Amino acid sequence: MTLVAEDLSYRHAGALRPTLRGINLSLADGEVVGVVGANESGKSTLCLVLSGLAPRVVGGQLAGRLLIDGEDVAALPPHRLAGRVGIVFDDPGTQLSGVAATVYEEVAFGPSNLAVGRAELIERTEWALDLLDIRALAGRDPARLSGGQQQLVAIASILAMRPRHLVLDEPTAQLDPAGTALVGAALQRLAASGVSVLLVEHKTDLVERLASRVLVLDGGRVALEGPAGDVLADPRLPGLGVAPPAQIRLRNRLADAGLESPALLEAIAAAAAASTSASAPQGPASAASAGGPA
Repeated sequence: MTLVAEDLSYRHAGALRPTLRGINLSLADGEVVGVVGANESGKSTLCLVLSGLAPRVVGGQLAGRLLIDGEDVAALPPHRLAGRVGIVFDDPGTQLSGVAATVYEEVAFGPSNLAVGRAELIERTEWALDLLDIRALAGRDPARLSGGQQQLVAIASILAMRPRHLVLDEPTAQLDPAGTALVGAALQRLAASGVSVLLVEHKTDLVERLASRVLVLDGGRVALEGPAGDVLADPRLPGLGVAPPAQIRLRNRLADAGLESPALLEAIAAAAAASTSASAPQGPASAASAGGPA
């Protein structure tokens, strides 16, 4: 079960030049691949293409091939594609249905359109609510939630469709540190269950923690690619409009000041791990607060 892009190039309808140029990547079962880059580098467009929305829904011209589990996306009907690849946008307002009276109904909306049985529909909905620790919001009106809480609901609504591949475009943009930690923990569990994840994020600390590989986009092309630790520590990263993770920035400053030592680096790594663990929400009461706007 893989998602594979072969020499993908994409030009938006009416655009003079392609937004993506010669993209090659693969997502294997249980793998998390991070994508970073400056604004306008093509990250959101890549998400639209990999999810099958471009050019099928938004128009434009696509060259190359996108294969999902060995099948060409161009040949897949929309209902089969929706069950294979889920996409989460940075703005939940573009994703929530607008027709559900409660969070529970919103999360159930997607799988109900896949014609799953009642028992499975209930199981999927409650599983997604629990995975993101938002069962406490189940009876609330989605329109009356904070932006961060709406984002958690939007993510849960996609997870309830049980996609084998998940494409996330800045999923924590509206989340505070607790909500970000909540989503990070959920993604780790999903990857452990075999779901492949493409994570587009400005928060490189989160990318460093979750991703095994990282791609850096620049002008619609892959400028850097490799193991997450290597790419996020690459000295060329700031020149490509990407801030390295805090741990790497601190390590670089210590090195510049001549204060770098193995013991000190170990202490920094331990402190970063402890901070990440401490920021993770604990227990069901976190649902009401973890999703607040950043």
